[in-house]
Amino acid sequence: MSASSIVELQAVAVGYDRHALLSGIDLQIERGSFIGLLGINGSGKTTLLKTIAGILPPVRGQVVFHPPAVLGYVPQRDQLDSVYIFSTFEVALMGVCGRVGAGRRIPAEERERVHECLRQTGADSFARQRFSELSGGQKQRVLLARALAAQADFLLLDEPTAGIDAAATQAIMELLVRLHRERGLTILMVNHDLSVVRQTAQHIVWIQKGKLVQGPVGELLRREKIEELLHLQFS
Repeated sequence: MSASSIVELQAVAVGYDRHALLSGIDLQIERGSFIGLLGINGSGKTTLLKTIAGILPPVRGQVVFHPPAVLGYVPQRDQLDSVYIFSTFEVALMGVCGRVGAGRRIPAEERERVHECLRQTGADSFARQRFSELSGGQKQRVLLARALAAQADFLLLDEPTAGIDAAATQAIMELLVRLHRERGLTILMVNHDLSVVRQTAQHIVWIQKGKLVQGPVGELLRREKIEELLHLQFS
């Protein structure tokens, strides 16, 4: 593995119940990169993301991390709406539990760290509101604050702009670009909006018929290349 990479997938197959949706995956993610993960609905984007995040075990192969690597996984928002009955601050505070230990008293300095993360993501003004009452864009800010509170250096984002309006989408993407630039974060983002990916990501991983097509944004998101990939997908 390259010393500059944060994770490498070696002959990996991903899926559920030992049934592979994607197989033969060789992928190296460079530290500090911003990657857009694309593909049609049902192509396996979320499954691949969850496998890299360690939520799902690979069906075959190895996912090898090059330390240091602290992951911050931000799932699709609708997976959380029925779960989080807590306040905004309490949701963000969950980010420190892995470091402090579940059930242990949270030190004052860790609580202050969470407040700072909420400020950095623009979520401090609604820190006392119940998470379930927030708008889609506000929830994404809180979940990003939770990941930052965990001191994550590798963010894995599953459709962070799904179901939110254009203004909120723009704000979230600007926040991600700023965090990527200022903190040197590695970001792997599933997103169905090609215009959003074009404005933010540096590199593309496109899932096509169970295989990965990789390349720089400027190459893979040219109109003729997109048309070629979609034609091959449905041919």
